[in-house]
Amino acid sequence: MFVCGAHMTGMALKGELVSLGARFLRSCLTAPCYKMYALAGHPPQRPGLSRQAQGRRAIAGELRALPLPAVGRFLAGSPAALGLGSVALQDGSEEVGFICEPIGVESGTDVSEHGGWRGSLDQLADPRRMTVSAASK
Repeated sequence: MFVCGAHMTGMALKGELVSLGARFLRSCLTAPCYKMYALAGHPPQRPGLSRQAQGRRAIAGELRALPLPAVGRFLAGSPAALGLGSVALQDGSEEVGFICEPIGVESGTDVSEHGGWRGSLDQLADPRRMTVSAASK
């Protein structure tokens, strides 16, 4: 499973995956056809990944092995606008991973320029440093 936000190593929700038996496989990048949005909502902050036809880039994330019986439990705990789908990776493969519905993108802030969630969190912590606004989507 490809994760690119709060479920990555060192992030707030990594424990959810570990408790379901997930194992870290490797860090990786998506194919350069995505945008990442900081989603509105309650802590912890979460990103939404959306495949795009224009204005896109590669986004950093991690691959984790999650036992098949645990996938349903994991998905049941995911907030609205996030779901599982096919994510194209830079190496040409496709993996199941988090994707975001259009409603999440519409209310989110485009943080794609940071190349991943870790870089985005630094910018979100200090809004004066944000260079991309929701209006620029």
